[in-house]
Amino acid sequence: MELNWRIYSKKADFFGIAKKFNIDPVVARVLRNRDLTEDDEIQAFLYGDMRITHPPELMKDMDKGVRIIMQKIREGKKIRIVSDYDVDGVTSNYILLEGLKKAGADVSFEIPHRIKDGYGINERIIRKAYNDGVDTIITCDNGIAALSAIKLAKELNMTVVVTDHHEMPYKTSEETGETEYIRVPADAVIDIKQPDCNYPFKGICGAVVALKFIEYLYKIMGISFEKDKYITFAAIATVCDVMPLKDENRIYVKKGLTLIRETENVGLRALLRETELSDGREITAYHLGFIIGPCINAAGRLDKADKALSLFLSRDRDEAEKIAIELKRLNDSRKKLTEDGVFEAENYIRENGLEKLNVFIIYISGLHESLAGIVAGRIKEKYYRPVIVFTDSLEEGILKGSGRSIEGYNLHRELTACSSLIEKFGGHELAAGVSIKKENFHKFAEKINKNENISKEDLLPKLFIDAAMPMSYAYMELVEQLESLAPFGTGNERPVFAEKGVRIKSARIIGQNKNTVKFNLISGNGKLCEGIFFNAEEFINNIKLWFTEQECDKMLNGEKNDIVLDIAYRPDINEYQGRRSLQIKIEGYRKNLENEELKQ
Repeated sequence: MELNWRIYSKKADFFGIAKKFNIDPVVARVLRNRDLTEDDEIQAFLYGDMRITHPPELMKDMDKGVRIIMQKIREGKKIRIVSDYDVDGVTSNYILLEGLKKAGADVSFEIPHRIKDGYGINERIIRKAYNDGVDTIITCDNGIAALSAIKLAKELNMTVVVTDHHEMPYKTSEETGETEYIRVPADAVIDIKQPDCNYPFKGICGAVVALKFIEYLYKIMGISFEKDKYITFAAIATVCDVMPLKDENRIYVKKGLTLIRETENVGLRALLRETELSDGREITAYHLGFIIGPCINAAGRLDKADKALSLFLSRDRDEAEKIAIELKRLNDSRKKLTEDGVFEAENYIRENGLEKLNVFIIYISGLHESLAGIVAGRIKEKYYRPVIVFTDSLEEGILKGSGRSIEGYNLHRELTACSSLIEKFGGHELAAGVSIKKENFHKFAEKINKNENISKEDLLPKLFIDAAMPMSYAYMELVEQLESLAPFGTGNERPVFAEKGVRIKSARIIGQNKNTVKFNLISGNGKLCEGIFFNAEEFINNIKLWFTEQECDKMLNGEKNDIVLDIAYRPDINEYQGRRSLQIKIEGYRKNLENEELKQ
């Protein structure tokens, strides 16, 4: 896929920063590109530990909420935790449940069913809690927008403490344009997104809010707080909820990745064994987000999220092993159903001529509705178009859809413009859920495409490059310094560099599936560098298109050729049979255009 290359142009005294912190100027540039400008910020990023995390009591209503729960514990009142069904919900539920139990609470939990209940606490859950004799509800990873449910709880004389991290609902006056925030009538609302909350970092997930709640509760009650017991779960949630790996988030994830290898949680150890991550290999943010997290999520998608929570609560190795196997099986099933869904979506695109449109509205009969968002995301990645995938719901005549968008196309705003054809919707700029009447499907698809104002440039995914740097500049210590900036992910992307006018001395196809290209590359100063790219078919097809089949054959035979490319890359260390060598991992490439500069 063609990429829109963008090189950062942020300015700073890179050599001064490098000297002050004993790092390479290239690393200093990367830090500036991550918006680190002050010495204390750079110091914290390079050398920070748990001491730089923020005090829980800075959150609005933290003291109030903790003292309410402390009083309920002392009075022996029944407390019920209500969470979301995703990774953040399950882990925040676990943190609160374990933490409150140790504090002596009479505590139980409820997790909504994705299909039957939908997101968050609702009136059914409130009535059930009331009938069970529950006195106090504490939410996690939800609640900030649960107006009717919390109103009902208060009418039933129940106490409600909300812990959440989502945006507050609001309405905007058509006359004045002023925004009015809508507050739930809870006894305490702990959510860093409240406009009057002075907590200094707004990017934490629900599990981190739960962690800080227990931390402060123990401080007030004088209980020793074993923070390490909970940090791994907060780290998993932070990565899986796609929170920015900045500020204290990066510290929690970095610490969590260290602790997970030696975790004492029987269930988590079982899941690591079942996913083949217990063999001593390094566990990274990638493994949290793409291996461990999906297994936890699969329970809420295809079964009940309670199963994932029961894994972490298990004290018995055999029981935990059975649950871990079941979660892995559910995730494997989810992957197979997702692949089938993507296949059906691509058929729909071809059969209905969607390739000529800029917004893809797709209907897949029989798709499990919990998978619509995953399928939409996969189609968005392949075609780089905003995508909404609809499927049938339990409600007669109603289609449920899940959308994923691209940068520059505000999905929530565009759905608002089509609200006359929509039963209900919610979400934000890049992701949303929507329900429509089946009879309105084609009208909706037509209207949302008629309204779109997407430019040709919008349809090119951006590749952000930290610096124009010859491959020949890379050296072992630089790569090690760059790796020290991990964990990488949203908000702290892995550094990427680029060099114009790279010659391909030779290339060969390797790997069991013949899907990898290994190169000898000639950098600008004539130095030979080893490179690797993981989509051989795409690369070979483009070389034939750009330079002719004969030139491609010369390249593959190691003969002199006229192939010259601009290459975006990241330097890496290849370890093989005890030997360490530098290797260039190619992130993007294009035909060299002599007079074209990288766009700033």
